[in-house]
Amino acid sequence: MNLRKFSLFFLVLPFLTLPVSAEKKESLLAETLPELFRNHAPQTWNNAWKGFDPRKEPMEVEVLKEWEEAGIILKVLRYRIGVFKGEKAMMAGVYGYPKGGKKLPGLVQIHGGGQYADHNAPLANAKRGYASISISWAGRISAPGYRVTPNEVKLFWEGKKNDPQFKLTTDWGALDAYHAPSRYGKDAFPSIPVADWTLDAVESPRNNGWFLATLGARRGLTFLERQPEVDGNKLGVYGHSMGGKLTVLTAGSDKRVKAAAPSCGGISDRYSANPLHLATVSDPPSLKEITCPIIFLSPSNDFHGRINDLETSIREMKSKDWRVTCSPHHNHQDTPEYEVATQLWFDQHLKNSFRLPDTPKLKLLLPMGKAPMVTVEVDDTQEVSAIDVFYTQQVQTDGKRDNSNNTKNRFWQHSAVSKNEGKWTAPLHLFSMEKPLWVYANVSYPLKKPISGAGYYYGIYSTRQFILSSLMEAVTAADLKKANVVTTLKPNLLIEDFKGDWEKEWFSYKLKKWGIKTHQLYHPAWKAPKNAKLSFEVKAEMPNQMIVGLDQHVAELTIPGKNKWHPVKLSLNDFKNFEMKPIANWTGIKELRLDDSETLRPPKNTTLQARKLGAPWKGSPPDFRSLRWLKE
Repeated sequence: MNLRKFSLFFLVLPFLTLPVSAEKKESLLAETLPELFRNHAPQTWNNAWKGFDPRKEPMEVEVLKEWEEAGIILKVLRYRIGVFKGEKAMMAGVYGYPKGGKKLPGLVQIHGGGQYADHNAPLANAKRGYASISISWAGRISAPGYRVTPNEVKLFWEGKKNDPQFKLTTDWGALDAYHAPSRYGKDAFPSIPVADWTLDAVESPRNNGWFLATLGARRGLTFLERQPEVDGNKLGVYGHSMGGKLTVLTAGSDKRVKAAAPSCGGISDRYSANPLHLATVSDPPSLKEITCPIIFLSPSNDFHGRINDLETSIREMKSKDWRVTCSPHHNHQDTPEYEVATQLWFDQHLKNSFRLPDTPKLKLLLPMGKAPMVTVEVDDTQEVSAIDVFYTQQVQTDGKRDNSNNTKNRFWQHSAVSKNEGKWTAPLHLFSMEKPLWVYANVSYPLKKPISGAGYYYGIYSTRQFILSSLMEAVTAADLKKANVVTTLKPNLLIEDFKGDWEKEWFSYKLKKWGIKTHQLYHPAWKAPKNAKLSFEVKAEMPNQMIVGLDQHVAELTIPGKNKWHPVKLSLNDFKNFEMKPIANWTGIKELRLDDSETLRPPKNTTLQARKLGAPWKGSPPDFRSLRWLKE
């Protein structure tokens, strides 16, 4: 060996053999969150975040699968959430952006409970000019060739790498922010647990799943702003159900969020019996910190984000730039004209390519000795296609825990507006002065061209209109009595005449089918008389089968067709549940359904097979008339 080579060998050798210092190793696994001072847990939401910098740690991105679809680059990947109790945590997700895109606005999409991170969300968003990541805080992923169900999540927990179904997914390390199921058998979201798998050894908001999943979403914002195709100054966040609440928690803790769109969540977690939960991970502490533009998608009958909490939530926020869209009759699902509000909101605030009209203003009037009425003030700088008023007296006012049955099934009456002395007005036909009154207005606007997106549950939709709502007005029974209002709605045997705007009091989530539902029988005005039969007439183009459903009971019908009216009379014995038991009585019916077919599911944890009733419809949709109760 010559002298020059000999010298170089010894020059390089120290760098090849010198071990990584203990200090360097420690810095690589430095804890993401600071140790509690004297073991005292944070008592506020803001204090829970003290010492956390979402930009500080490296992202350590791992691409697990990459492909191109319709000019869109899609990747299943993981990024580093942080280090907790000496173990690294990684968030899985599906990221997508238009190929060749530059300075794109970025979106974090957050799935709900039991849901998946789904490639349809970033794919649909990318087609509209966004880069977005659908994060898998619960570990489940749906992408072509990379599907992680609860079975694969369990394989991951158990480290069974040799199993052919094994896939890398979200890894919470020493902690547990999984859900449906949780890893250690205790759901860390509604509670603030203390266990060997929690961060803090005392009751602390940092042990709660809401906090940890929010931390993962904030790191998702960091992931986006570090992508070369993303404009880090134009970031938004949206999600459904638990993802709606996480949207509020993320927007309330991270000023990088420039627009937010929670659906069915983020407004009603305000009734916990645990004071620490209320002060930290409930909705109000985050709502009070929100300064960015925000739109709430809050169906009127939703159990998770209740419409009666919406006005309070709006008043709590610092942001004055907000909108709401509230579909009548819907619970935890929506239809395209409401779902599209998310896309339009981001177009306005991240792309400056659209402007939503101002929020409709509704005023409830109680003229002495007359029926109540409302006036609606509408932003008509854009073309208006419809104005509708919805109201209900099926209101819970006892201050107790939410009556979920009533919330999900209350019936909203519809009132069409008319122009009176330059104002849009609508009468309200009340049934009782003993019950409070809730009322709100919807305004429909046409779109110049259709807009497509991925809905709450990732189905691809397209719509030519959008709907904005007013805030709901509420008055007490005492207010109605004081004004001596007139009640004009009387008990009625006629349930539906199928004329005029009758569809406004019915609903469906499957817009490609004719099937319809209503909560009208839940209202006392349409209570069945004793020994009654349910009657209607139906006309079909071709012979068909159809079903009539009352809650868990279904009657199956054969319709002769030939475009002739066919009379139907149904007794209690005609309606059978899965076990073939007839309905006991007409009392307490919550939902009436007319459809071509329905599947009755067996009880959980049984090996029984589901029963299919009816059949796919042939020919044009049927016509109906005179749905009523017949006294026998």
